[in-house]
Amino acid sequence: MSKRALVKYLSELKKKELEEQLIDLYHRFPVVKEYYDFVFNPKEDKLVQDAKIKISNEYFPLKRKRPKARRSVAQKYIKHFVKLGVDPHLTADLMLYNLEVAQSFSLEKNVPEAFYKSMGNSFNELVQFISVNALLSDFKDRIVACYIFTQDHHWPNREDFSKSLDIID
Repeated sequence: MSKRALVKYLSELKKKELEEQLIDLYHRFPVVKEYYDFVFNPKEDKLVQDAKIKISNEYFPLKRKRPKARRSVAQKYIKHFVKLGVDPHLTADLMLYNLEVAQSFSLEKNVPEAFYKSMGNSFNELVQFISVNALLSDFKDRIVACYIFTQDHHWPNREDFSKSLDIID
């Protein structure tokens, strides 16, 4: 169904029918429930804290012995926050947190080449996100610290981090 057809269909419904459909969607689809819960009670700080705990647990687990160190966990939260419309400042903070935790992890463990490439992608996405949302002044110090870390610890893809920074220059 196209958006135009949907708009036409909805305009033909009576208010009571429209309300019933929305309530039905709310009960049937968890995504709709989550959206409305967020819109009417946006506990953004709590969402970000929960996400940070999960990301931290990926690299430094409390209950299991071996870390999984999956970038996808953080990416899932970041994508979800963008979709919900969480404050870009909080989303950028989460993106940086993910990089900072991963960098701390790389100091303690021998990580594969794919890890560095993955973190390079995360850094590039972070720089683009901050540039698009005009947040550079708020996060410049942390971004530079992440970049310097890659240089000081001789990450194999440190040139990719340098190229990413060219976006904001």
